Parts: sequence; C-alpha cells; structure tokens
Amino acid sequence: MFGQISLGKWGLIVGGSLTLMGFVAYAFGNATLNLAGLFYGVPVLLGGLALKAAELKPIPYSQNTPPEVLTLREQQATPILNQLRKNVTRYRYGHEAHLDESLERLGLSPTDEERPVLHSIRETEVDGSYALVMEFDSPFISLETWQERKEKMEKFFGPGVRADLTHPEEDRINVFLITTSAEQTAPAEQAS
Repeated sequence: MFGQISLGKWGLIVGGSLTLMGFVAYAFGNATLNLAGLFYGVPVLLGGLALKAAELKPIPYSQNTPPEVLTLREQQATPILNQLRKNVTRYRYGHEAHLDESLERLGLSPTDEERPVLHSIRETEVDGSYALVMEFDSPFISLETWQERKEKMEKFFGPGVRADLTHPEEDRINVFLITTSAEQTAPAEQAS
C-alpha cells in the first residue's frame, strides 16, 4: 500500500504546511504554534525534499491486465515474479534505476549510461502459462547480447521460469518471464 504513495510528496506537503503554519503563528504572535510549526515543519520539509530527490517512480503497465491473466497469476506466478512485479510498480528510494542491480549481475549493464531502461511491464498468457513481460529501452545492448544471457536470466529469476526475448522495434527488447510448471510454483497468497 505505501509503495503506491510518494513519501517525498507527502513530506513536502506536511512539512511545508507545518512550516507555513509556524511562520503565520509567528506573525500573529502565537509562540506555541510558531515553535511547534517550525520545530516539526522544517525537519519534515527537509526530509520530504531528500526523499523527493532520491525518488524512483513506479514503472507503468503498458496495457491493462485481463481478468483471466490475473487468475493465472494467482495460480502460477512464482514468489520471485510476484516480488519483481511489486518492486518495479512502487516508489523506490536510493536506486538509480529499476532493476539496476539485477541487470548488473546479469552482465547487461556495463556502465550506467549503457544500462537498459525498464520503461513498462505487462502481464499476459503464453501457451496457457502466466508471463510477466518487461519492456526495455536498450539502445546500447544488442538482442544478441540479451540472448547470450538468456540461460543466466532463467537461473536468476527461476526456478520455474523460462525467458523468451523479442525485439519489437529498434532499441527495444521485451523479456518474457514465463512460468514453466504449475507444480513448481506457489500461489500468490503464499508468496506474500
């Protein structure tokens, strides 16, 4: 729930309001409200500014998830796929990009400038199995390099997951993480 709320934004709103209240109370000679407003408002405002500066916005869905795919997710999605989906669709703090550490471990991020950028995700069904699709802008990393890392991706996001890659347009790579067996996966309720 809190992952969908920008803590930086709320820190700015609450801290700014308390600080403003402190200045207004000072102007009207109310020492108690002045002290409380400035004593609490300024630190909360500064904290909000710091969080806003370190904020990484959630990745959007490129299309709505159909109800039948939601049912497949509940039945087949692995705990790792559920965690991955939840991590990229919430606010994060202190990270340079979504999946920056994962891409580095997979050998797909030689430098920060060359790192592929996750721009959206979607959920779909592939041959009766649940699939989480990560859509990357990848101008510096070729499809061949991605394909060389396919087995490593399956181990990294597995067990119970296979990876397929598509190249829908220039500088774009779609990574399909597809569940391989309903027997190997846990229901979503147990993963949480």
